[in-house]
Amino acid sequence: MLASLKRAAKLRSGVAAVAQTLFANVFILGINFGTGIITARLLGPYGRGEQAAIILWPQALAFATTLGLPSALLYNLRRHPERASQLFSAALLVGTLMGGIATVIGVLFIPRWLTAYPTEVVHFAQLAMFIAPLMLLSLTFNFVLQAREEFTLYNAVRYLNPLVTLLVLVSVALIHDLTPFNSAAAYLLPTVPVFLWMLIRLWKLYRPTWRDLGWAAKRLTSYGVRSYGVDLLGQLSFYLDRIFVVGLLTPVSMGLYTVALSLAQMLKVFQDAAVPVLFPKASGRSVEEAASLAGRAARGSVIMTATAAVGLGIFSPWALGMVYGRQYLDAIPVFRLLLFVMVLDSISYVLFQTFKAVGRPGLVTIPQILGLGLSVPLLLVLVPRYGLEGVGLALLISATVRFVIVLASFPLILKVRVPRLLLTSADLAAIVAAVQEKREML
Repeated sequence: MLASLKRAAKLRSGVAAVAQTLFANVFILGINFGTGIITARLLGPYGRGEQAAIILWPQALAFATTLGLPSALLYNLRRHPERASQLFSAALLVGTLMGGIATVIGVLFIPRWLTAYPTEVVHFAQLAMFIAPLMLLSLTFNFVLQAREEFTLYNAVRYLNPLVTLLVLVSVALIHDLTPFNSAAAYLLPTVPVFLWMLIRLWKLYRPTWRDLGWAAKRLTSYGVRSYGVDLLGQLSFYLDRIFVVGLLTPVSMGLYTVALSLAQMLKVFQDAAVPVLFPKASGRSVEEAASLAGRAARGSVIMTATAAVGLGIFSPWALGMVYGRQYLDAIPVFRLLLFVMVLDSISYVLFQTFKAVGRPGLVTIPQILGLGLSVPLLLVLVPRYGLEGVGLALLISATVRFVIVLASFPLILKVRVPRLLLTSADLAAIVAAVQEKREML
């Protein structure tokens, strides 16, 4: 009886953490919605495209050069809490090194890809790359907060950046001086104070040391290299479409696509709430338990994302025209394709966490490689021929392949049944209980 009560308490705690993160994601979504409206209406498709071209590279390259560090640090902090100081110290060194590499890559690569953009946009994008190391380390710090299960603080840190961005954009807009350059700075510069605050706090908690750094670095790189394939492919999949749009199409097309993508990514709100809780909760458990937890999260993702996708698809002319301006109505076809992509990818990404949680992150590399391998030739063929609709078609084909493969991987690789994707009465009861608990806390 006591064991059952403990299990129930842990379940409620996990669901409550997901609910808390979901509420934070909705808040962040609202903030991003506001910043998107301001930049889209005041800059227009061309200026929005220039701004998107500037802010794309620091985050894309920083997240693509993590060497699996964030996941590796979370996993090892959970497995070896007594060596936390050494692990955190090694993560600081590795993260700084990889962030520097990201900066060099960006400075050298950007002029060769942004050939359709003015020189001043290219130079500003190169300058923006120097914030990449802070972005990489900030991502790593977020995973530390997840490992400590400090989800309240984790969520607060996540919405500070967009909140400051919104305040700056509103201030600049009020004086009628919004440009692609100062709006890009409003997105990038808030990273600095938030990073410094997290660094000071975690430094006091873990007190970095030079002792046993070799052991810690080996533990991090051992897991990180195996996880890096998943992380790298995931980041490439996330940013690949924009990289091709910015390089193959005009700034106007980039502006249209950025608005359509931003609106479609609203569907990721549940995924982004579930995964930070699911990964640490499932880590260290048996395969069956981890798969069960992932299945519960995936079922929630199905009902949330599918329902929202249908609504957004039906009302897309209003959503794009009335909210962002009629100059963005040309983005409706690609927007509807992106909705399907987001539903499939959201479910797949939640289920992927099972493999990472049981210490076999490399297994997820196969569907990611196949999906990315399809995306590149499809984008090269379809984008020049069909423009933005070609981007949507390429991504939808790739997402479908990944979804089928991840489902097949449960019985073929993990030797467990495919998690159910239809919501049950027990799932609904847990969600209602978590929402009521959160409401009582407020």
